[in-house]
Amino acid sequence: MQSSYFRVLWKDVVKDKWLYLFLAPSIILVFVFSYVPLYGIVLAFKNYNGLTSIMESKWVGLKYFELILKDPLIPRAFMNTVKLGVFSLLFCFPAPILLALIFNELKQGKFKKFAQSVSYLPYFISTVIIVGMMKEILAIDGVVNHFLRSIGLQAINFMSDASSFRTIYISSEIWTGIGWGSILYLAAISSIPDEMYEAATMDGANRLQKIRHITFPALLPVISIQFILSVGLLLGASFEKIILMYSPATYETADILATYVYRNGLQNANYSYGVAVGLVNSVLSFLLVFFANKVMRRLTGYSFW
Repeated sequence: MQSSYFRVLWKDVVKDKWLYLFLAPSIILVFVFSYVPLYGIVLAFKNYNGLTSIMESKWVGLKYFELILKDPLIPRAFMNTVKLGVFSLLFCFPAPILLALIFNELKQGKFKKFAQSVSYLPYFISTVIIVGMMKEILAIDGVVNHFLRSIGLQAINFMSDASSFRTIYISSEIWTGIGWGSILYLAAISSIPDEMYEAATMDGANRLQKIRHITFPALLPVISIQFILSVGLLLGASFEKIILMYSPATYETADILATYVYRNGLQNANYSYGVAVGLVNSVLSFLLVFFANKVMRRLTGYSFW
């Protein structure tokens, strides 16, 4: 059966050789930058110090995994990662769906195109500039604190306030991703035949009933796949943004596993320990995707496998 599969695949490659040729650079890039580095996982089981090669480093078994269990900072980093992931899932995931539904209900063509273009723009701004803008707006002498003083309230140093970090992070994630994320759902909505809406109108359905019984069911396959992917990122908050945003004053709520690995693994040259923490994070993320896929398949009938 396996040889039959490869025969069919080879015939398909010969038939559509130009399409596969266009696909080849992507496959090579994924292999080089995603699969070849997997060899580095062995560092989690070796005493690697950067002075000797990976092959010459001594095997230490599960030593670094035992250190993870004894590290007092790991529970804090793990809980911060989970909380940011859950809040992102609760607020960032449904935001593009709601925006797509709103865009679909807009009837004025020019205003609709303008609103869509404005919502896409933040996605193309680099993370460095986004964080720079946030620091300017939320600074002690920034716009927000000027407003607070004008209504008689005390100024707050938001970027050094640990209790404000999650709100600022989630808000910025929604702002930068809501427009771009809505494109996928708008594409799914555009595939719904107009006749279905016309038939519903003739039956007396209002806008909310059309959304509930026509638009939302059409979006369900896309929502299911996007939800599974989002669950996979539950333990992978935006490392670059947090590195730029956080400071020792906000470590209490901002320090996640990825930033802890960066400080402990790279800055302190504790490479093997950093790889061990990253490996645990990756295994947990895979398990989350596995269970999310199983749950969505049972609830909606749509899943990856």
